[in-house]
Amino acid sequence: MAFPPRPPRGAFNPRFRKEQQQEHRTNHMIRVPQVRLVGDNVEVGVYSIQEALRMAQDQQLDLVEISPQADPPVCKIIDYNKFLYEKKKKEKEMKANSKVSEVKEIRFTPNTDDHDFDFKAKHAENFLKDGNKVKAYVQFKGRAIQFKERGELLILKFAERLAEFGVLESLPKMEGKRMLAIWAPKSQKKKTDKPQGPKEPREPREPREPRPPRPEGTPHGPLKAPVPAGTAPAPAATGETKAE
Repeated sequence: MAFPPRPPRGAFNPRFRKEQQQEHRTNHMIRVPQVRLVGDNVEVGVYSIQEALRMAQDQQLDLVEISPQADPPVCKIIDYNKFLYEKKKKEKEMKANSKVSEVKEIRFTPNTDDHDFDFKAKHAENFLKDGNKVKAYVQFKGRAIQFKERGELLILKFAERLAEFGVLESLPKMEGKRMLAIWAPKSQKKKTDKPQGPKEPREPREPREPRPPRPEGTPHGPLKAPVPAGTAPAPAATGETKAE
């Protein structure tokens, strides 16, 4: 037996759905008689909603409700799309800069050999370099619980290996059939440049000696002999001869 179709509940209102999805109420979605305008592009004060909408329309911007819980609600006249873009950009940058520290586990047994120990120690060093914590434990199975001293020596040896990269938060302790310890990464200090002192003044250079005259036949031609002081220079030779 088929059920009768349900009667329609009314026409779909896309504007109502858009209003529910928006993070802030804007423009005609703000249904209060008065608002308090803040910002650099307006005179701070209480305005009627009609006057605030007119001011936003004159600047070709949006009236955005910033603090709806205030009395009256606080609004700004801004470009709402640009406001959302900058907000998402800041959130993305903050998320990229903030890194959540994780706890990485390293498992040993009382019979762990040197090769396996070195392999796991290198992984632990990389974990600490990345800013994560390291939780190392020695798992005892069956009668191996009798060799607690081996597990303690193994944990202390592991602590000596990680002394350059991490700090041991507590001494090794037993939890059931496991002996564990936790290392936290060392805080990396930024390298500071050494202060540079004042530069020492340079010593004055000695005057250069005059260059010797170039001999004749050089590529630059023969050099004229220096004229002694007190004598007139010889006249230039011409092709004409003076008649006696």
